[in-house]
Amino acid sequence: MPRKSMDTLTESMFYVLMALMTGPMCGIDIAAFIENRTKGRVKVGPATLYTILGKFESEKYIRETAVEGRKRTYEITGKGFEAYREELKRLKQCVIDAEGGN
Repeated sequence: MPRKSMDTLTESMFYVLMALMTGPMCGIDIAAFIENRTKGRVKVGPATLYTILGKFESEKYIRETAVEGRKRTYEITGKGFEAYREELKRLKQCVIDAEGGN
């Protein structure tokens, strides 16, 4: 059975939601958060980031809270929070499975 596109999140999607869990941010702040949190292991370029933000906004995972010129600020919604928690739970189970646990 094919999965829906939002059933699991890509690594970049997961980190975008993680960034927004800390509070409202614009795209530049989100990219900086991800690079800092992952110590440079994950870098999200502008095209990828704005594609993710557009998809998340259409899926109601985030909402735009402010616009200043070209700068747009976003915050996570309840639906986005639940998506983040579900993905975190899935990833934790992956680690448990890899370590041979229950």
